[in-house]
Amino acid sequence: MQESTHAFQALTPSFIMDAVESQGFVCDCRTFALNSYENRVYQVGLEEGQPLIAKFYRPERWSDEQILEEHIFCLELAEHELPVVAPIRNAAGESLFQHGGFRFALYPRQGGHAPEFDNLDNLLILGRLLGRIHRIGAVHPFAHRPTLDSRSFGHASVELIVERFIPAEYRESYAAVTCQLLEEVDAIMADAGPIRYIRTHGDCHAGNILWRGDAPHFVDFDDARMAPAVQDLWMMLSGDRPRQVAQLDALLEGYNEFYDFHPRELRLVEALRALRMLHHSAWLARRWDDPTFPRNFPWFNTVRYWGEQILHLREQVAALSEPPLELL
Repeated sequence: MQESTHAFQALTPSFIMDAVESQGFVCDCRTFALNSYENRVYQVGLEEGQPLIAKFYRPERWSDEQILEEHIFCLELAEHELPVVAPIRNAAGESLFQHGGFRFALYPRQGGHAPEFDNLDNLLILGRLLGRIHRIGAVHPFAHRPTLDSRSFGHASVELIVERFIPAEYRESYAAVTCQLLEEVDAIMADAGPIRYIRTHGDCHAGNILWRGDAPHFVDFDDARMAPAVQDLWMMLSGDRPRQVAQLDALLEGYNEFYDFHPRELRLVEALRALRMLHHSAWLARRWDDPTFPRNFPWFNTVRYWGEQILHLREQVAALSEPPLELL
């Protein structure tokens, strides 16, 4: 698809300012695109007050009900004085707006930098915050947003890649390794016992946490979904096994002050990592008609990429057979 025909090309500075001003603000003609691939996010200067963040949703990804459910969750957390960046509501109490065929939301600007996950004191603080988030997230389920499962994240992702994207010379190898991987994932999830699914952030990587002073702020709940609590914990772990155990211990020391973590969920960590790997490739494939993706991910869908990806998936099959992390 040509760049000029993509829907997001309508988001010119004038369009963005008109959308923001439709909600009663007066822009000062300064717009700055922020790093965002799934949606489009801009910092917009105002004549009075601090700049706003305007988020324009990718058409046809979420229903209005699903977006509003994300907003309600964020606002619920904010009402409990948790440091999350929640959408701004207008005088009518609305947080989801329409302009020129796009749905958009406005947010206060929040400064900060990515957290240092190697700092155990930081992980203690993050654990406390996640425990408080999950305590609220467990009160009731999402009614409209999806559940993280192996069907949607794993099997559907593999089907798309095999049918449309994998080079012919790698199709058989990719199909074989993903078949083995998903068999292991499904077995692990079935054997894990009763796992409680709660409302989660869903995408707790360093880019979605802004650290300022001694406190973190969680941003971008766009991937919020029903999932095991450990989904919001495992992406903060890195390094060799002893290091991960120490990081996990710090996280859970803070987490368990507010919400009880069930250790059996640790068996799911590598299965969830495997699903994320499969889903990420399929996400890139599904978005390949958006010019932003070939421009920013030029290595995707090359022969080299798929060769390396198959190697990583084989390594992940081996990781699934390793004993899960254990608490100190």
